[in-house]
Amino acid sequence: MKTLLSIAAGLALMAGTAHAEDVWTGGDSQPTSPLACDGAAPAVTAVPYNGAAVKGAADLKGKPISIVDVPKLIGIGYFNATAKGVAEGAKDLGSVTAKTDGPTKANIDDQITLIDNYITSGVNGIVFAANDPEAIAPVLKKALSKGIHVVGYDSDATPDAREWFVNQASFNGVAKALMDNLASQIGEDGSFAIVTSTFTTPVQARWIAEMTAYTAKCHPKMQWLETVEAQEDNILSFNQANTLMNKYGDKLKGIIGMTSVATPAAAEAVKQTNQCGKIAVTGLALPNSMKPYVNSGCVNGVVLWSPADLGYAAVQVMRAAIDGTLKPGDTSVKAGKLGELKIVNGSVVLLGDPVTFTKANINNFDF
Repeated sequence: MKTLLSIAAGLALMAGTAHAEDVWTGGDSQPTSPLACDGAAPAVTAVPYNGAAVKGAADLKGKPISIVDVPKLIGIGYFNATAKGVAEGAKDLGSVTAKTDGPTKANIDDQITLIDNYITSGVNGIVFAANDPEAIAPVLKKALSKGIHVVGYDSDATPDAREWFVNQASFNGVAKALMDNLASQIGEDGSFAIVTSTFTTPVQARWIAEMTAYTAKCHPKMQWLETVEAQEDNILSFNQANTLMNKYGDKLKGIIGMTSVATPAAAEAVKQTNQCGKIAVTGLALPNSMKPYVNSGCVNGVVLWSPADLGYAAVQVMRAAIDGTLKPGDTSVKAGKLGELKIVNGSVVLLGDPVTFTKANINNFDF
């Protein structure tokens, strides 16, 4: 278990006002683009292709290909769902043989070793969800140099280490959905904490950075108490939620889970301490794991997308990249049953907008 990262309590994210102290909240240092508080659509700016180029790849247009899917880890509901989507995407295409193989824990060294082994054994394509964007880059660049196509999904690597990245939703869109959901429950001056996976997991760091910017802009009086790590571990997530409740007492009004493991674990911690209705829980989670908490009223709502569609889209993008029907400068790509998906930020394929699951709709979903 990594050391708990303590963030100064009472940190007010006030627009136009300096923080009480310069404290890192678990986000990254990239530029942010918070959405409008009133939900107005942002302006779209064209960005040149910024992904990598594969070297010496065989001409496999329309021919059978083999790919491997290497998620952050296997054995949890979220990546079970993405793996199901990968398999379905391969089946629909008919010309793709796909296998999912990942580490049993969210360990970047194990993930690198697996990818390296598949480079040696030989595949035509690698789809991945990175545990660490910088650390995974060298092995992905090695794959590209060997003529192996590389597509990311869920958690990106550095753009120069892959051709395309399939993003489940815009980072600022997720940030807005989470913070608006929480603010509606704890009020504009409520205090909250976050349970994430690790501070090096790129997608969560990007969401948190956008959440910081959006909160400062649209909910400036909300107080961000702390961000803590819990890997992708159910017991550690549960314990971290309990630690936060014990540490902050009545000051803590809300917990945001940044993973499909952390959010139900936090909800269970709140339930077991009889604090449903007192401490709001929201975050990213699979609907099936949250139905007991949402249907009972302990949790108001959670945010996500279809992870199966994410895996499906990654395979479709891989096939298009290998066939040459997806190339730098394109603004969209055909993705089978998902239809036409937009390309943004140069080399990012966007799955769509996040969905907020509440008591009114959560039972309509089964994943």
